[in-house]
Amino acid sequence: MAASHIWVSPLRPHSNVGVSDLGLRRCVDMRCNWDLERLPRWECCCLSVLAQRAITPVEDEKPLIPQVETSEAIDQVQNTQSRGFHKDLNLLPKPLSATDIFSSPRNSAKVRVAYQGMPGAYGEAAALKAYPKCETVPCEEFEAAFKAVELWLVDKAVLPIESSVGGSIHRNYDLLLRHRLHIVGEVQMIVNHCLLGLPGVQKEELKRVLSHPQALDQCDMILTKLGVVRVSTDDTAGAALMVAASGERDSGVIASDRAAEIYGLNILLEKIQDDDDNITRFLILAREPIIPGTDRPHKTSIVFTLEEGPGMLFKALAVFASRDINLTKIESRPQRKRPLRVVDDSNKGSARYFDYLFYIDFEASMAEPRAQHAMAHLQEFASFLRVLGCYATDSAL
Repeated sequence: MAASHIWVSPLRPHSNVGVSDLGLRRCVDMRCNWDLERLPRWECCCLSVLAQRAITPVEDEKPLIPQVETSEAIDQVQNTQSRGFHKDLNLLPKPLSATDIFSSPRNSAKVRVAYQGMPGAYGEAAALKAYPKCETVPCEEFEAAFKAVELWLVDKAVLPIESSVGGSIHRNYDLLLRHRLHIVGEVQMIVNHCLLGLPGVQKEELKRVLSHPQALDQCDMILTKLGVVRVSTDDTAGAALMVAASGERDSGVIASDRAAEIYGLNILLEKIQDDDDNITRFLILAREPIIPGTDRPHKTSIVFTLEEGPGMLFKALAVFASRDINLTKIESRPQRKRPLRVVDDSNKGSARYFDYLFYIDFEASMAEPRAQHAMAHLQEFASFLRVLGCYATDSAL
């Protein structure tokens, strides 16, 4: 029987990232100088060979199970005090930071998934939804989660990319270019904010409320009604930890109901966000791409820059429309290394314009000929083009 073939990007994943690399390589100004006659945009490889190199996400292709298994460290805390104030908060796992990430141990047989924030953060809930039996690893910053995957400290990272209320998380769009990770899936989470306080405290006693700035903005109506001072923190679960540790009875928190359980806080109000339909989309990142197929719905994420000229963006988008490929996301970001482009302006000399990166998600698999042809056509207009990932999208909320 003849071997099956599939077209994949010639960009090789960086599996052995050294300390000097740190995933900080930028490819913004790289130009794709491939000769499409001699070296096609997509290499044809034997599927049986590629399958040996691919790392398929554990259970992210299966129906999601409502049961959630927490990490052993969180279970230890919850078993110590049931719904009471946790006296020994040091039992919680310490978030990884960019400075101490190199010394963290890697000795677990479970799938380890990094997220940004403290235990009880919405990112942890998204990680557990994607991998119900995983070991979650908190990170202080988004970049620390990227590095943890690159340095083999964890297997995956689950990070937010956009919110239906707050829009795109631009920091993570920029980090997708700095690091050589691949998008292997996505998770959509319904975010329900709760107002939390110390045991015995009533909402009328609160004088200040702590939370992430986005959570504070999403609960503007209830906070205005309560007349409290808003205090911004790095993440929602971190705010819950601060109030639990300080014991300040006039301080409240906007966080998840899971954070209330972990830190021994009471839920004063539930679903306090201004908009009921508050959904955040998270990306699942890995060191290796997955092999795209055609047996189920797929999404492909790319980033590119365009040559200068009138109608270039129109021409770039037309390569998808002409092949009946639906675009689900378009995001533009100024190039950081070269934010301005000098363009001749005939009579008035030189003009300067912002030079942009365009991030696009489209509904097609790179195993489909129409997607391959669209990418080859886009190459005619792009000065830089990179595939960030191709992944199945049939998981439920």
